Amino acid sequence: MSEDNSLKLVFDEPKQRVKPPRHFADLDPEGRKALAIELQIPAFRANQVSTHFFTHHNDDTETWTDIPKEMRSMMAEKFTPKLITLVRSVECDGGTTRKDLWRLHDGVLVESVLMRYSDRTTVCISSQAGCGMNCPFCATGQAGLTRNLTAAEITAQVVAAARACAQGELPGGPTRLSNVVFMGMGEPLANYNAVIRTVRNITAPQPDGLGIGARSVTVSTVGLVNGIEKLMQEDIPVTLAVSLHTPDDELRDSLVPINSRWKVKEVLAAADAYANKTGRRYSIEYALIRDINDQAWRSDLLGRLLRNRNAHVNLIPLNPTPGSKWTASRHTDEATFVEILESYGVPVTVRDTRGREIDGACGQLAAAETNSSSVPAE
Repeated sequence: MSEDNSLKLVFDEPKQRVKPPRHFADLDPEGRKALAIELQIPAFRANQVSTHFFTHHNDDTETWTDIPKEMRSMMAEKFTPKLITLVRSVECDGGTTRKDLWRLHDGVLVESVLMRYSDRTTVCISSQAGCGMNCPFCATGQAGLTRNLTAAEITAQVVAAARACAQGELPGGPTRLSNVVFMGMGEPLANYNAVIRTVRNITAPQPDGLGIGARSVTVSTVGLVNGIEKLMQEDIPVTLAVSLHTPDDELRDSLVPINSRWKVKEVLAAADAYANKTGRRYSIEYALIRDINDQAWRSDLLGRLLRNRNAHVNLIPLNPTPGSKWTASRHTDEATFVEILESYGVPVTVRDTRGREIDGACGQLAAAETNSSSVPAE
């Protein structure tokens, strides 16, 4: 990739004039108790807040009858300030796919997508407003990075999804949120500390967290090797998803500009190390783009790269984005691509494009306030 393109990578968020208010979900359980003590209230109140927020998905302090009435407004301000406000929801797939647009405290917009399947319910969450990785086929990447989200802002998306499930807002009645994927707006490993705090909030047993198993959480990355190496040391066996999109460095330099820092072999070596440490198979995300990365020889190269690795390939028919010059592969080329990978014994799935009609599918999230309607398939 040219030096010019590498300069477009943004790892550090622009300086923010106003920081989001501190929320108890930004803190670990001990930090929450310390906050209570700092506010000169008994430490056990922090556990009560956790029970309301993580177990009952309730952040309305006026309904917390186990908290003295005169204390509730202070708890709302100091423990659970409102961080995200729903602007609009759009649905498709008979209501089983829903994209929510959220306004943050400073007016910044982000999106999350809730999807109900026959055997699970998944939320796709955003970890940044925009993205600094500059992938040209992704609407979020083309928007640039506005700012990182805090752990509490990310966690609030998950709690809102869990609440919607519990209250039966999706067709089929009340259910449990079972899966969380960091595949919304942003590069999760570029906002590492907030993402890891969120992962711990998701996976910690109730009431300290939501009690969702680490194996039901997926963290995606375009290939930040240093982030993968740090994640490996966290002792949380989440599923790693690597957005590869092509097996050759020449094309990846332009499709996924982070390739200017870490080449394909380095990314795969880091993913292998992660799989060896955690025992978890990783996924390779591959958006099939007509006449760009869907050639048979690229499938052959990908098959040879992956045949002895603990990896699974998710092929994603390219989802349309405004002004894009690219489109999804022909069905015949997609079928050939799959056939070649399978000939190498590489497990492969062609991903569902749920949410495409509401701009909620993979690569479509742009958080526009006046929107058509789309959603990432898990």
